[in-house]
Amino acid sequence: MNTKPTKAFTLTSITMLIAGISAFCLGLMNADMALNEKGYYFAILVFGLFSFVSLQKNVRDKLEGQTISKPYSIMCWISSGTAIALLTIGLINADLLLSEKGFYAMAYLLSGFAAITVQKNVRDSQLS
Repeated sequence: MNTKPTKAFTLTSITMLIAGISAFCLGLMNADMALNEKGYYFAILVFGLFSFVSLQKNVRDKLEGQTISKPYSIMCWISSGTAIALLTIGLINADLLLSEKGFYAMAYLLSGFAAITVQKNVRDSQLS
């Protein structure tokens, strides 16, 4: 069975990752908020992307029968949940319009999903 992703799917995934990250960062650049607040949201974006990719790799390794340490597995789940929780708490307490909060949430989710998909595509391409 060929599990290699198509070029169209791979390019779409990369494009969506770039679009999500760019939209989130462009929103931050244009936001009327303090620099430390912008840094908070940017750090959550980077932390979230890394933790989502780590979690996806962990789950995939487990499905393929590779040995995964329990502490690392727990750490992946906790860090992914923490990244989402920190963004949620930050947006709930932010002095932003509801439409702006929705924009950041959607750009974050798009970026996270795309990062997972790109990592999966890279892995599938290496296996084929």
